[in-house]
Amino acid sequence: MNPTSTRPPWARWLAAGLLATLAPAAMAAFSITTVHDGNNAARPQYVIDTDGGLVFKVRGYDSSNTTAVGDLSSIVYKGVEYADPTRGTQLNSGADWLYNGVSAVGLKVEAVSANGTVTPASTANGGVVNASDYIRVTLTSTSTKGGVLTHYYVVKRGESNIHMGTHFTEQPDVHGLVRFIARIPVSKLPNGGPAHAAGGLITYGGESFWAEDLRGTSGAIEASDVFGFPATDPRFGQSRSKHYANRRLKDWEFVGGSGPGVGVWFWRDNNEGGSSGPFYRSLLQQITSTHNELTYIVNYGEAQTEPFRLNVLNTYTMIFNDGTPPTARPDTSWYGNVGLLGYVPPLGRGSVSVAGLTGRAAGVPYTVGFANAQAQYYADADPVDGHVTANGMLPGNYTMTVYKGELAVQTLPVTVTANTSFALNPVAITGDPEVTPALWRIGRWDGTPQEFINGDKLTFMHPSDVRMASWNVGPFVIGQSNAATHWPAYQWKDVNNALQVRFTLRRGQNTAPLRLRLGITADFNGARPQVTVNSWSSAIPPAPPKVSRNLTVGTYRGFNRTYTFDIPAAQLVVGTNVLTINTVSGTAGARFLSPALSFDAIDLVSAQ
Repeated sequence: MNPTSTRPPWARWLAAGLLATLAPAAMAAFSITTVHDGNNAARPQYVIDTDGGLVFKVRGYDSSNTTAVGDLSSIVYKGVEYADPTRGTQLNSGADWLYNGVSAVGLKVEAVSANGTVTPASTANGGVVNASDYIRVTLTSTSTKGGVLTHYYVVKRGESNIHMGTHFTEQPDVHGLVRFIARIPVSKLPNGGPAHAAGGLITYGGESFWAEDLRGTSGAIEASDVFGFPATDPRFGQSRSKHYANRRLKDWEFVGGSGPGVGVWFWRDNNEGGSSGPFYRSLLQQITSTHNELTYIVNYGEAQTEPFRLNVLNTYTMIFNDGTPPTARPDTSWYGNVGLLGYVPPLGRGSVSVAGLTGRAAGVPYTVGFANAQAQYYADADPVDGHVTANGMLPGNYTMTVYKGELAVQTLPVTVTANTSFALNPVAITGDPEVTPALWRIGRWDGTPQEFINGDKLTFMHPSDVRMASWNVGPFVIGQSNAATHWPAYQWKDVNNALQVRFTLRRGQNTAPLRLRLGITADFNGARPQVTVNSWSSAIPPAPPKVSRNLTVGTYRGFNRTYTFDIPAAQLVVGTNVLTINTVSGTAGARFLSPALSFDAIDLVSAQ
């Protein structure tokens, strides 16, 4: 008796359709099978069987405004489909929409042997090419200026991983970013990642949630990407957004989610081709009522602090497993066998070692970053003696920056040579503003506003969220108030402007000019501070360059700026003095999109 005869008709139809689509590749094991949709040779797709439980299909033609050449149009893991064929699993919004005025995409699908022999996919409908070691898919798009973006899918025999690489000589200009996005039906992948992952589970106020999970929300509360809940929902007043899946680059290795019997994860590389250093945050995931959208960001223009880097091979891996979060980087030692543009092997790279850091402040972590126009790297300094080693660096001249927390406190040049370690003696930190004695200080010079009101919630909530404490505070009284409960992390021109500090001077302290130092980690809409002390007002500093949204999309990280204001001695009095800090800008904006500042630290020091 046929065991499928007891299935309902729709199940037999589904099984037959799946078999017709995937059976050739499944029967061929590690292979490429060419299929012509509708028996039309102009509509090819390429079915790749990894021989590891994963079978995926690469689209060879455009079919709609949401799908494109090079999309993964089908992803079947252990017999279950995880792709939405109507919404591409794709580079950017499709490889045919990278450069303005360009829709043509080159596509090559090939088997590659360990000795370098390349065999193209068949052009015949149903044609099968068996592979021995690797399969490589290459997409190319060329801009009208001659810049080329090359994207790879690469498979190693027996793995349930899709390795990817993206290399570009010109930044794509349709969206001004480079990403790969997988839109997986939420019924198949309903969960985000674990607490230790990017986009992972957050527990706050006795509630556990994914900050990027939009299910149950009723509409946008800012732009089209920050959402709130209806009044009937017990979460009314809370916020959710794809932006709040962020985590500092240095703090995460993978992003993804799980479902019944499956986990889908992106494991990142060292991000040497990124564009904002070890503390950069950006969107990574969004869970909607229809899809779990996993986004691997190669580079991104929001809250960007460094120029885009070009001519670097950016690699990352899409992992399919039983739902267990990955614990180790996938093996990539074989990348040198598959002819990837821009690949630099370990022997073509160098390292930098620093014997230690002197002059460190207690209780603050230190990070050492390396950057030039081509690449970026970072490493954590040892908490005992500050020694640090950065490995796997591309040859070149770099600026080495020592960060106290996230504040740059020392820089010096270093040179990296292939297969060589550049060794430095202990480096003395000379640029820490905290070593200057202060009459008073609010906060700590560490490049973050985390010690202030709402500092613990900035990266996973909108500032209007009901779980935020009030941004409006009374005067901060030196000697009585504390930063955690009396000073806000952010100041907006249209929300909590004119923050006030009251401080007392003894006789003699008012006879010499004093210097107010105001550290800012980020600014929005041309904001900068102007201060008033008693009846004296400072000049307005020049406007900083305008940047994208930042403070409302989960990042306080921008260009650390220190504003100094020398207060004439004649304007100071014995007894109580009143300092008022105003955010000023010629740019309009309402509420939390008005010009704004993020505080690092504020102190009063001698001007002499």
